[in-house]
Amino acid sequence: MTDSTTKAEQIKAEIHNLVKEYYDLTHGAKKHVKGQDFVPVSGKVFDHTELQHVVDSALDAWFTTGRFNSKFERELSKFIGIKFALTVNSGSSANLVAISALCAPEWGDRAIKPGDEVITVAASFPTTINPLLTYGAVPVFVDVDSETHNIDVKYLEAARSVKTKAVVIAHSLGNPFDLAAVKAFCDKYGYWLMEDCCDALGATYDGQHVGTFGHVGTLSFYPAHHITMGEGGAVFTSDVKMKTIMESYRDWGRDCYCEPGKDNTCKKRFEWKLGDLPYGYDHKYIYSRLGYNLKITDMQAALGLAQMAKLPGFIEHRRHNYRRLTEGLQDLSDKIHLPVPTPNSNPSWFGYLITLKPSAGISRKELLDKLQEHKIGTRLLFAGDLRKQPYFKGISYRTVGDLPNTEIVLNDSFWIGVTPMIDDEMVDYMVDAFHKILA
Repeated sequence: MTDSTTKAEQIKAEIHNLVKEYYDLTHGAKKHVKGQDFVPVSGKVFDHTELQHVVDSALDAWFTTGRFNSKFERELSKFIGIKFALTVNSGSSANLVAISALCAPEWGDRAIKPGDEVITVAASFPTTINPLLTYGAVPVFVDVDSETHNIDVKYLEAARSVKTKAVVIAHSLGNPFDLAAVKAFCDKYGYWLMEDCCDALGATYDGQHVGTFGHVGTLSFYPAHHITMGEGGAVFTSDVKMKTIMESYRDWGRDCYCEPGKDNTCKKRFEWKLGDLPYGYDHKYIYSRLGYNLKITDMQAALGLAQMAKLPGFIEHRRHNYRRLTEGLQDLSDKIHLPVPTPNSNPSWFGYLITLKPSAGISRKELLDKLQEHKIGTRLLFAGDLRKQPYFKGISYRTVGDLPNTEIVLNDSFWIGVTPMIDDEMVDYMVDAFHKILA
């Protein structure tokens, strides 16, 4: 080791110590004051190690995707139990890349084409299905069940038609949908299955991680989610061809698969003949797909890598908060419906979904206003019913039945937090507030 290298390592160690000292002064634990500080519904959980990772990445002066991202992708795929994980700049981009891959012409007749139908639910987040609309596919909405608020699988057969090509649905608030039934349905007819796992990292069904049952899964690393990169997401699969196609859509649509900063991985960079380009055109600038640059920076990956070490603890904390809330609110079950895990699953809860019953004697707005007065954060179940959203006017879709449970979600459902930011004292405070309001 040279003198300059030794000196650099010493300086880095000093920087790490200063970063920890800075974290302790500015971001360290602060006492939550009941009734004065908000009980958060979601948010980032971090300590000095995340900041040290980000600083390390900055000191590398490698500002695009690099060594931290490569390690993060390996760690993520290992955690999930999947062969390939590719980072992208958001969960929405993850869905775009995944759907783009299912529409790729390489799949022949199996590819999703304009006018093809895709079975999904309306009680969802917009960007789960927006990429389908971009490619001209037609969503077919079925209802959710009243217990788990996931897709009601008894409507799957009624939803299919000669135009059906895929099932694209999310695991609602970290609670897996009935994967046995949905996968059997897709296998029976040869349909694609895309699992939106943005709210469900760490959830399992029959002991297997969600996202590994279908052909492709997606994740979000926005601060509200199980781990964060600030902004970021991932697509994952065990199919080599699917991985190659998704990587191309993520990387400008290029045919080349060299990593950033590397050349001639294929050993014939100037020996390709593709499209109407002249023979020998630089493979780094040959584009086989209509893609975009949807990569993340190495600083984001460094943050995510530090979060990965904490992920098992985050998941268990969310499950603990779910159990404690359920125990505390169980005696109000005549007025509110509490979230129920899907049979044969172990959810990785994103939020605690509550639905008001007619016997509650209070409207959702009135209840949310009172929770706001008690400094308790709440959220609705995203779009509620996508069909009712302003942007959906003029969109082509098909509906199976009247979606009565989706209507209930739209009008009477909301969720509170189970984030690791919430401790037992905050949970007890929320439970007490619900009892006072609903008394």
